[in-house]
Amino acid sequence: MIPQFKYYRPKSLDQLKNFLGELQDNARILAGGTDIVPGFIQESKRFISIQNLIDINDIAELKNIKVVDGQVSIGSAITFTDITKSETIRKYFPLLVKVAQTVGNLQIRNRATVVGNFVNNAPCADSVAPLLVYDASLKIISPNGEHIVALNEFLLNPYETQLKKNECVTEILIPIPTKNYIGDFYKLGRRSAVSISRISLAFLLHHEGKIIREFRIASGAITPIGKRFYEIENSFVGKEISSEVFMEIASALGEMVLETTGLRWSTAYKLPVVQQLLYQMLEKNVNDSEYIVPTGLS
Repeated sequence: MIPQFKYYRPKSLDQLKNFLGELQDNARILAGGTDIVPGFIQESKRFISIQNLIDINDIAELKNIKVVDGQVSIGSAITFTDITKSETIRKYFPLLVKVAQTVGNLQIRNRATVVGNFVNNAPCADSVAPLLVYDASLKIISPNGEHIVALNEFLLNPYETQLKKNECVTEILIPIPTKNYIGDFYKLGRRSAVSISRISLAFLLHHEGKIIREFRIASGAITPIGKRFYEIENSFVGKEISSEVFMEIASALGEMVLETTGLRWSTAYKLPVVQQLLYQMLEKNVNDSEYIVPTGLS
């Protein structure tokens, strides 16, 4: 049953700030509504107590994708469908396009926003891993002003972020890559459509000749929240590209995931799958070879 609440629809960022100041801790932002509306129906504790909804869809600034000062700004009312249609995103951030094409179904992609996906911070949020490897930051406004925070610092725990109840994320800010990266995103679910991710991974790699000069890797549904593996990234810079090195990277990821999550009932089957997936992603994209199933991954 959907509870009664007061509904506000600001037309500008100034109006949004005013509503956030007036309503203080009793308001929630409504963008696509694909989490909030089902939460109402399911009487979720996270949503059932909402007293005020602030709908941001009439704020023109939040529906833009633009290039500003060497960064791409993605407004917080941008949907996954908008991402798939954006030439700017296709040019600079192909992993985001790949993610957007796999989220839910067409109806969900037409409503769900990228910002809402990670603000909700469900462990299965598909946008998180690619945004982490792209070094995304967020612009956040409140009645007291605005500030910018890195996405990897913004995410705290499952369904918990740094965002306060009188704040709103207005933009995703992603630096335009200055190097040529090879990369990929992969998600594994229980079915091929409208699937909740059980495992998701993203990586970017820049190399000169056969030498790895930069490596970025992030998890999605593998860990309780999206996570960049900086220790793994740093330890393989300077290594020569080879199948053996890819096996080492995959094994290192398995160890870090186990260290992060601890031993669970799913560990016995999930870790080998994670390792094999990463190895195959690296082989396919970096060596441009057929998938090779290695032996010796622990």
